[in-house]
Amino acid sequence: MTTVSGRGPQRSAVPVSTYRLQLTADFRLQDAAALVDYLQALGADWVYLSPILRAEPGSTHGYDVVDHTEVDPERGGADGLTALAEAAHAAGLGVLIDTVPNHMGVATPVENAWWWDLLQHGRDAEHAAAFDVDWEAGDGRIRVPILGDDEDGRSALDDLSIEDGELRYFDHRLPIAPGTADDDASPGEVHDRQHYELVNWRRADSELNYRRFFAVNTLAAIRVEDSAVFDGSHVEIGRWFDDGLADGIRVDHPDGLLDPGAYLDRLSERIGGAPIWVEKILEGEEDLPAEWATLGTTGYDALGDVDRVLVDPDGLPTLGQLAAIELTRDAWDDLVHTTKRGIADGILGSEVRRLARLVPEVPDAVDALAEILTAFPVYRSYLPLGDEYLDAALDEAETRRPELAEAFAALAPRLRSSTDPLAARFQQTSGMVMAKGVEDTAFYRYTALTSLTEVGGDPAETDISVAEFHHRQARRQAEWPSSMTTLSTHDTKRSEDVRARIDALSEVADRWAEHAVALHTSNGFPDRQLEQLVWQAAVGAWPIERERLHAYVEKAAREAGDSTTWTAPDETFEAALHAAVDGLYDSRRANAALLDAVADVEAAGWTNSLVAKAIQLTMPGVPDVYQGSELWDRSLVDPDNRRPVDYAERRAVLARLDEGWLPPVDADGAAKLLVTSRLLRLRREHPSRFAEYTPIGADGPAADHVVAFSRGGVTTVATRLSLRLAEHGGWKSTTVTLPEGRLVDVLTGRELQGGEVRLAALLEQYPVAVLTRPDDAAEAASEE
Repeated sequence: MTTVSGRGPQRSAVPVSTYRLQLTADFRLQDAAALVDYLQALGADWVYLSPILRAEPGSTHGYDVVDHTEVDPERGGADGLTALAEAAHAAGLGVLIDTVPNHMGVATPVENAWWWDLLQHGRDAEHAAAFDVDWEAGDGRIRVPILGDDEDGRSALDDLSIEDGELRYFDHRLPIAPGTADDDASPGEVHDRQHYELVNWRRADSELNYRRFFAVNTLAAIRVEDSAVFDGSHVEIGRWFDDGLADGIRVDHPDGLLDPGAYLDRLSERIGGAPIWVEKILEGEEDLPAEWATLGTTGYDALGDVDRVLVDPDGLPTLGQLAAIELTRDAWDDLVHTTKRGIADGILGSEVRRLARLVPEVPDAVDALAEILTAFPVYRSYLPLGDEYLDAALDEAETRRPELAEAFAALAPRLRSSTDPLAARFQQTSGMVMAKGVEDTAFYRYTALTSLTEVGGDPAETDISVAEFHHRQARRQAEWPSSMTTLSTHDTKRSEDVRARIDALSEVADRWAEHAVALHTSNGFPDRQLEQLVWQAAVGAWPIERERLHAYVEKAAREAGDSTTWTAPDETFEAALHAAVDGLYDSRRANAALLDAVADVEAAGWTNSLVAKAIQLTMPGVPDVYQGSELWDRSLVDPDNRRPVDYAERRAVLARLDEGWLPPVDADGAAKLLVTSRLLRLRREHPSRFAEYTPIGADGPAADHVVAFSRGGVTTVATRLSLRLAEHGGWKSTTVTLPEGRLVDVLTGRELQGGEVRLAALLEQYPVAVLTRPDDAAEAASEE
C-alpha cells in the first residue's frame, strides 16, 4: 500500500475506508478534531468532511458557498481545519474534503462579494464572468426572483425602501449602482436604474436568465471553465494541499460543469495529483469516463447492488398491487417521461427556454428540446463521449412526438457537435431534468417497495440475483477498485437501516398487505401511492418521533406533486395527510396495525442491516461510513439524516466491545458497531487481503440464501432473505467451502478449520461471518 509520510504515523495515499462527518455551527471542525481518537479506534482510515468553505449564514449543509477564500468561521474557521488535520494526521488518518465547484449561494447578496459586485455593476462587474447570465434575455439586467405577489392593486415594488445606501425589500439587502440614487428618486425609480430586476418569485420557472443549481434560485451557477474563475474559486482549496492539510477531494455535482473532464484535469494539477472522487450518478450500464482524473464515484451505484440482492422478487407482485403500480420497465419509463416532462415544462422552464434562444430558426424549439431532455436516458453526455445516449433520446423523442420530427432533425446536428454552444448547454441541462424529474419526483410516486427508490437506483430493476451481484463486484474490482461505496449519505432518501427493514417487506408481502389494508381502513387518505410511502416510512423508521414523521411526509407529498405541491399546497389534502400521521400514534387500530407490521420485519431488518454493512465493508471499493450509522440509524430524507450524533454512546459501546463483549442482535444496535469496527480495522490493518474478488457458491437446500465471496485473504459469508430461509426450515444441510487451513471469524473471534463448513454452525451467532487467517498463520503463509 502506498503511504504518505509526515508527522505521526504513515497514512495511506488512497484510503481503504472513510468516515463522513457533517459540519455545522453546532458540530465544528474543532469537534471533529476531538473525535479523531474515536474514529481511529473505530477503524476508519480517512476523515471525510462536508463542505467547509464559508457558506450562507446558518447553513446546515455547506453547499451554498459564498466565499471561496476562507474556511467557514461558523464551522470552525482556518484554525479548526488546522486542528482537525493535525489530529487526523497524527493518528495516521487522511483528510478528504467535499467541494462545490458548480455554484454559489446568493440568498444573501451582501454575504457573497462576487454576486454583490455583479448586481451592483452588471456586465462591467469585475466578477461578471463568474456567473452564467443571459443578459440579452433580460434586456441587460439580471432577474432576481424575490418579490411576493401584488395585493389589492398595490405592486410588490411599492415595498422597496432605501436604507444606508442599499435597496431593501423586507429582509433582502441589495446594492445600488453608483450614481443611480443621487436625485431623490423613489425606491421604485432607483430600482428601475439597476443592473438587476426584481421579479415575482413565480416568474423564475419561465423567465430567469441565470443558470442555477437545479431549480434552486438561491444557488447561482459559476463558470469554472473560465481560468480566472477557476483560480479565484480554488484559492483556499489549493492552500489546503500546499500546506498539507487535505489529502483528497470529493467533487459535488460535476455534471453541472461545462466540461467535467477538463475541470478534473485542472483540479488534479492544482492539488498535486491527490485523489479525487466525483458525485456522479450512473444509470444502468453507463460507465464513468475512463479518461477522467478520478478514482471513481462516491458510491451510489454500489448501494443499489447491495439493496437489490436482499430483495425477494416473489413478493413484488403483491406490493405492486397494493400501490396500484405496474412493476415493469415500460411502466417505470412512462412515469419517468411524465415527471421529467413536467419538470422541463415547469420549474426548469427557464433553462429550456434559454436553450431555445440559441436556435431561433428552429420551429417549436422549446417543445422539441423539452422532449429530447425528457427522453435522455442518463444524466448527461460528455461529447464526443456518450453520443449514443443522444441518439437514443432523439429516437425516443420522435417515437413519442412524431409531429416534431422537423424540429428534431434541425436540432440533431447541433446537439451532436461538441463545439456547439447549444450542445454544451444542453449537456449541463439534461442532468437537472433527470435529477428533479426522477429522484425528486418519480421516486416519490413509485412506492411499491420504497427502498428501491434511492439515489442512483433504477426502481425498474427491482432485484438482482446473487450471480449478478458477483458479476458487478468483479467488474468493480477490475475497473474501479478505488471507487467509493456507501449505504447512507447526507442525500439518501432513507438510511441504510430503514431500507434494510423495508426490503424485508418483500419477504412477507401477503402479511404486509393485510397490515396496509388495516391502516388504510382505519387511517387512510386519498392518495394510494403516497399511502404506501407513508406506511413504509413509518415501518422502516419506527420508533420515530411524531414531529420527524410529520416533516417527512409533508416533504414527500410535495415532492411527489400528485396531491399537493411546494408552490401550491393543498391545505385540505395536507390536513388529511397529517391526520393520518397522528393516527399512527393516537388511533388504537392504526397503531396496532403499524406495530404488528414492524414486529413482522424488525428482526429481518436487523439481519439485513448487518449483512449489508458487512458486504459493503468487504466488497471492492473504498467503503464510506456515514456519521452515526455504526449503530442503528433510522433516518429519513434531509434534513432528518443530518441530525446530531451521540458519540458518547458510541464510544461507550465500542469500549465494551473491545473488552470482549459479543452483543446480541437487538434494538440497541451494538452488533452493528461490532461489524463496523471489526471490518474497518481489518481493512486498515490488512489492505493486501482485499486485492481480489472471487464468488463462492454454497451447496444444499438453502444455497440461494447465501452471498459469499473471497477478496483473496478475506472471505465473507452472508445471509439473504432470512424470513424465507426460516420459513423453509433454516440452513439444514447447506454448506459452503472455505479456504483450507486455520481461519478466524473476525466478528466473533472463533477459530475454525476451512474446507466444507455447515452454514448452520458458521452463522449460528450472527447472520454474517467474515473469515481470515489468524495473524500468525497469515504470516507463516506469507513466508512460505
